[in-house]
Amino acid sequence: MPKLVYVDNAATTNLSKSVINAMIPYYTENYGNPSSLYSIGRDAKKAIEFAREEIANCFNADVNEIFFTSGGSESDNWAIKGIAYEQAKKGKKHIITSKIEHHAVLHTTEFLENEGFEVTYLNVNEDGIINTDELENAIKPDTALVTIMYANNEIGTIQPIDEIGTICRKYNVIFHTDAVQAVGNIEIDVKKQNIDLLSVSAHKVHGPKGVGVLYVRRGIKILNLIHGGAQERGRRASTENVAGIVGASVAIKEACHNINEKVSKISRLRDYLIDEVLKIEKSRLNGSRTHRLPGNANFCFEGIEGESLLLLLDMQGVCASSGSACTSGSLDPSHVLLSIGLPHEIAHGSLRISLSDYNTKEEIDYILEILPGIINKLREMSPLWEKIVCENTK
Repeated sequence: MPKLVYVDNAATTNLSKSVINAMIPYYTENYGNPSSLYSIGRDAKKAIEFAREEIANCFNADVNEIFFTSGGSESDNWAIKGIAYEQAKKGKKHIITSKIEHHAVLHTTEFLENEGFEVTYLNVNEDGIINTDELENAIKPDTALVTIMYANNEIGTIQPIDEIGTICRKYNVIFHTDAVQAVGNIEIDVKKQNIDLLSVSAHKVHGPKGVGVLYVRRGIKILNLIHGGAQERGRRASTENVAGIVGASVAIKEACHNINEKVSKISRLRDYLIDEVLKIEKSRLNGSRTHRLPGNANFCFEGIEGESLLLLLDMQGVCASSGSACTSGSLDPSHVLLSIGLPHEIAHGSLRISLSDYNTKEEIDYILEILPGIINKLREMSPLWEKIVCENTK
């Protein structure tokens, strides 16, 4: 058995060696405050600006459209609140989003509802994809913002971002997308796709935790979320995390390099895993089989409880999840799985396996070796499974 099989890359990833090596000098040698005038401060400032340029190139953005944050949640909050309050000055207080967004978006829109904003939550189909006709019909004269995630963190569904961007540009509505899960898996071009704001998090692509990016298209007016000093051209106060920013730029650049080759490799492993897991009785794949992230495989197994499944997998050295790491500990089933039409009792038995290019076929084979036995063990102890069996034999 492998010592550890890590297949929860949608939650976080290991740091690549090149990222670590790039970061170390900014902890040990070039540790100056980038706002300082002496040499090690100036060197730190140069490193930040080089990182900004590298990241801008990955998304076909301009250098001055890239801002550094503490992570994807801050980027989402800044994008949504910043646009909402700015557009409210013009009397625009309507926001459109979907029911399967990350909680960094949903909790922010809920907060804004309490502030007097109106929010439309679009339904999704059984694959987790919005209907763009419904999106277009939902746009009103006072619509300030459309915020739709690029790819779902739980079921891997990829939204029709190009079409959404076209619709928003047609009606002159600002479009934000949470692309935290998409970076490194899908080629992103903010200009071609009419994306006005885009959120990124470094730790999803073998970069450091605590570093994020917000792309803000030139000409978009957005209120500051954090006030204080003049960092980030006066838009985001706080002394910059220089080492983290350097690491983020290396990670994002690596993630976007040879993307088609990496996606092909990971997709083959994912498809092999899906095909074999679906041989288990009363199992189902959640999300689209075709419009999904290359490393995402999300399953439900009738008659079991997801948390017990994760604990037994952990005892066998497998690190997986039942959904978003940000909601671990919650007794409620995933809002994403409920939104695609699953009943509570099935949604409770979910397993998310998310792969990276570090994973191997040997690791997948090991999961396939132990998973059926664990599920059988849990079903033997489950009154719900006994009920399912009885109903099927009638």
